[in-house]
Amino acid sequence: MISSILVDIGNTNTKWKFEEEYFILPTENFELDLLPSCSRIWISNVSSNSFKSKKFNVCFVESQVRYKSLTNVYSDPKSLGCDRWLGMIASYELSQGKSFVLVDVGTAITIDIVNNSGAHLGGLIFPGLDKIRQTFDKFSVVSPEHINALGHTTEEAWGNGTIALVVNTINQKIREIKNEKSDISVFITGGGYLGLQN
Repeated sequence: MISSILVDIGNTNTKWKFEEEYFILPTENFELDLLPSCSRIWISNVSSNSFKSKKFNVCFVESQVRYKSLTNVYSDPKSLGCDRWLGMIASYELSQGKSFVLVDVGTAITIDIVNNSGAHLGGLIFPGLDKIRQTFDKFSVVSPEHINALGHTTEEAWGNGTIALVVNTINQKIREIKNEKSDISVFITGGGYLGLQN
């Protein structure tokens, strides 16, 4: 029996890794009993769904006040999404004492800033690309070949405009931060990241 499985339950999808293979399911279809036998399941859950199991020893991750010298700025530390906290811990370990920006692109997009002392300076949350596109559901979307492309149909203009909105918002915030702190690492993660690579 394996010792543990790490599970990331997001608003849209749930992901886990088992024996070097990654799995993904829509969160609405995920159940703990789908997982193989193990001694413990560690869960990061930002969805509104609750998960219980009599079959497994389940541990839910919660944001904390501190991890090493990384400190959570929230007055109620547990109200910071555990996905953001775990992302900051990973970025903190990779940044080796440098300031960093963490951009997580998913159902929502979050941007968090941490200085070289490990202090979380705060962050931003705004709708992800799919949520923005759902605001005018009468428009179908044609994905652009390039972010600066102009649309020649309503569908192209909507597809190009919405992706430009998201990418330019992220880029502008990173530019603002780099103007204040030039020696800063930028980490980008999340299930929606691949959709922004044009």
